[in-house]
Amino acid sequence: MAEIAVLIADDLRLMREGLATLLALTPDIHIVGQAADGDEAIALARQLRPDVILMDIRMPGTDGVAATQAIRSALPGARVIILTTFDDDEYLLAALRAGACGYLLKDMPSEQLAEAIRAAAQGESPIGPAVARKLVDMITQLPAKTPLAASLSEREIEVLQLMARGLSNKEIAEALVIAEGTAKNHVSNILSKLDARDRAHAVTRGQELGLL
Repeated sequence: MAEIAVLIADDLRLMREGLATLLALTPDIHIVGQAADGDEAIALARQLRPDVILMDIRMPGTDGVAATQAIRSALPGARVIILTTFDDDEYLLAALRAGACGYLLKDMPSEQLAEAIRAAAQGESPIGPAVARKLVDMITQLPAKTPLAASLSEREIEVLQLMARGLSNKEIAEALVIAEGTAKNHVSNILSKLDARDRAHAVTRGQELGLL
């Protein structure tokens, strides 16, 4: 089995070294580096190109979310697992939006962490049980998309978002690389579907429906 190169990023030295010592006992996992903050994690990720990065979320300076976003931007193939003591909604969503493939809590058994690293290296998304329950709760509490909002196509939603930025039909056409007449038709369809009297009203309706 090929070794999985792992970078550990945590501002607590004891945590970093403890994780490295535990994971070193696993034959297929190789710790290639340790970072004490987000900036060092970004630099080492670019230098070492690890397969998986264990990232703490709260660190001085550049935090784990910002570091994850920077690493994923520079190295799209990098797999970042957030490993933290914090399980609140804000951190969870921010980390996943930044490109983290997994979110685990530090109280998990070491053997499960090794399995999570293997899963991440194989393209899976390891999520701890408590975090998974939280995600399910968050999803079930989301408001259902109204039929009115669902009636807009993906392209029309894109146009509506550009309308919200104050772009004219010509500017929308240029932004989406479409004909100005096509942009005008999209705007007309949006006004009709949202029962809006003008562009400003359409934007307001879009905000009310959660499209913007």
